[in-house]
Amino acid sequence: MARHLDLLRLLCLAAVVTAARAMFRFDFGDFDMGGGSYGRHDSWGRAALESQVRTATDAAKPPAQAPTSKGGGGDISTADVAITPYADLGHWVTVGVGTPPQPSKLIIDMGSSLAWTQCKLFGPTAKQEEPVYDPAKSSSFSVLPCSSKQCQDSFFTGKNCTADRCIYDNDYGVLTADGFLATETFTFGADRSVSVSIPFGCGALSSGHISGASGILGLSPGPLSLITQLDIPRFSYCLTPFADRKASPLLFGAMADLSKHKATGPIQTTSILRNPVADIYYYVPLVGLSLGPKKLDVPPASFAIKPDGTGGTVVDSATTLANLAEPAFGELKKAVTEALKLPAANRTAEGYEVCFALPPGAAMSKVEAPPLHLHFDGGAVMSLPRENYFQEPSPGLMCLAVVKTPHPMSPSVIGNVQQQNMHVVYDVRDNKFSFAPTQCDKL
Repeated sequence: MARHLDLLRLLCLAAVVTAARAMFRFDFGDFDMGGGSYGRHDSWGRAALESQVRTATDAAKPPAQAPTSKGGGGDISTADVAITPYADLGHWVTVGVGTPPQPSKLIIDMGSSLAWTQCKLFGPTAKQEEPVYDPAKSSSFSVLPCSSKQCQDSFFTGKNCTADRCIYDNDYGVLTADGFLATETFTFGADRSVSVSIPFGCGALSSGHISGASGILGLSPGPLSLITQLDIPRFSYCLTPFADRKASPLLFGAMADLSKHKATGPIQTTSILRNPVADIYYYVPLVGLSLGPKKLDVPPASFAIKPDGTGGTVVDSATTLANLAEPAFGELKKAVTEALKLPAANRTAEGYEVCFALPPGAAMSKVEAPPLHLHFDGGAVMSLPRENYFQEPSPGLMCLAVVKTPHPMSPSVIGNVQQQNMHVVYDVRDNKFSFAPTQCDKL
């Protein structure tokens, strides 16, 4: 009965949040629509607008169930898996799907569970860089029946049984994907590759766009994620700045250890919190903000998870702009306005809420801005340089890469811009979140 009440609560929340979807954001980088590519300024603006849809949508997801089965195969901690920024606001990994492996580029996403790729058995498929995965060419592909635990216990936006196939559709905010559940061998790494068998989605993009990617690699705490299925105790990534176009590693197991890698600042640790209702995200105990030496007047309760599972603060790799609940957003807006001493812009960029006019002919890199400090319970502090909380979406505009949460029930979000050149570790076994400033392309 308690589970049904939790589900009802979040379904009611979904109805409320849907009206706020105009202000959320899911990041898929430099988008290609109709064959044309967008430059840095254009894609920053487009991603800022779309990121806000993701936040509102994810706040409404129902609770995930405890895992009921595990994948199998080799030790993924030995694989050399590379994350690459594709365009200006997304990151993907290239994996091999099937036996023999067929290459697929999957967007890494901390806010979803399922790994899925476009599939010739479920079409039509959207345009992608790699050839569409063909199960007929794989000796390890197997359909999961409707009676399987993965089908019975998983939650999607929609799910039904057709011809004993577990058909799903999933809403990611600015895109939806349909498919059916199956198992397949996924190969991770290049020079040191490892193959593992996991449940996945054989499907297609039904609306929206993923900028040439093949699908999504869900790394959330949910039951179908790679992390849960392989019982991975910890993992880490280090996102390079989008403009650098350089790769960095995605590390699993023993290699996800900050002490084994060179950092440019101290290693700090806080807790990973459990949402009492939904295993959607990795929640962290943010308790305050400072801009330079000035502590902002924000009560810690602004960032806390509420008893009904709403609110809280999460870390996400597929949301670009940070989202802050009130009164935190208002206090930050006031503080940066006082600190920058730049005039407010008489125009704005889509997706951004606070923009300043740069001096004529000047770039954002010429403007001094104090670091933004994120304070966590236990004393850990994540310090963000200017580039990690401001962007220049168009010439002459310097915009805060932080927006207000779309609804009072939505979580605050630490997005991928805030995590650039920050090596972060998710120790899911001991519920610890660690980070250290790092030159990510040097790892």
